[in-house]
Amino acid sequence: MENHHQFSEAERAAVYRTIFTRRDVRSQFLPTPVPDEVLSRVLMAAHYAPSVGFMQPWNFLLVRSQDVKQRVHNIFKKANDEAAQMFEGSKRELYSRLKLEGIKEAPINLCITCDRERSGAVVLGRTHNRAMDVYSSVCAVQNLWLAARAEGLGVGWVSIFNQDELQQALGIPPNIVPVAYLCLGYVSHFYDQPELEAKGWLSRLPIEELVYVDQWAQKPAADEPLIAEMRQQQSNLNISKM
Repeated sequence: MENHHQFSEAERAAVYRTIFTRRDVRSQFLPTPVPDEVLSRVLMAAHYAPSVGFMQPWNFLLVRSQDVKQRVHNIFKKANDEAAQMFEGSKRELYSRLKLEGIKEAPINLCITCDRERSGAVVLGRTHNRAMDVYSSVCAVQNLWLAARAEGLGVGWVSIFNQDELQQALGIPPNIVPVAYLCLGYVSHFYDQPELEAKGWLSRLPIEELVYVDQWAQKPAADEPLIAEMRQQQSNLNISKM
């Protein structure tokens, strides 16, 4: 039966290419300014994310000032030094060699926040899981990230902060939750695979080990057609990187 809601093959390919080539960018930012029309499109994509109860809890705080970027970078560096001490042995050594942000290099920094009071105390869909509003803001992050990749922009999510210090540096009120601090800009290149994978921090898990059926930890049969299909798609992705 024909599916009139399905995108064309070329449109589907573009969507999946965007997903599979999205990267967390840290060290490849160029000083090239991001045109307002491009920035407007990716922000609009973020704003069109789904949200619990249609509460749209996000705000988008653009950081262009080098002074503000420096304050944020100082907060990151303090937290990053603390984080390094939490790892041991070879992990600590590898961690110390990783560049985990592009705060000062990226033309634009962007903090996406969550206003948990935007729709009042009782929100449709949040009545039994209050964290749904924060999850909604993360959907906005992902929308922006994919739109940015389609525009040829790199995005890096910097998460190594003391939240209170970040809020103070950006003037964010105590009742607003900073969900994601992002570095945004054009880049010299995108890695073929996630940088942490390329540098030996961790490898991508096989998807067949992560799929359960009906009950937790109940895996599909080894001859399940879905498993064979997923393995083939993973193999195709690996081949395309060669």
